[in-house]
Amino acid sequence: MEIIFKDRIRALRQERGETQVQVAEAIGVAESHYQRFERGANLPNLENAWKLADHFGVTIDYLVGRSNQRG
Repeated sequence: MEIIFKDRIRALRQERGETQVQVAEAIGVAESHYQRFERGANLPNLENAWKLADHFGVTIDYLVGRSNQRG
């Protein structure tokens, strides 16, 4: 799950042309905290997973690889 998650949030961020700083600010975490998500060093708690899914306009199931449908 970690590999799919980190790859998907990185791809979604890049598709939107956002920096890690912008995403971190949008979901209310420190940049270093968000960077750990993209490196696969940490998985977000449920609240941050919801925020990421909402920010990117996808489902949590998509983020964690349970579905290939974004919405």
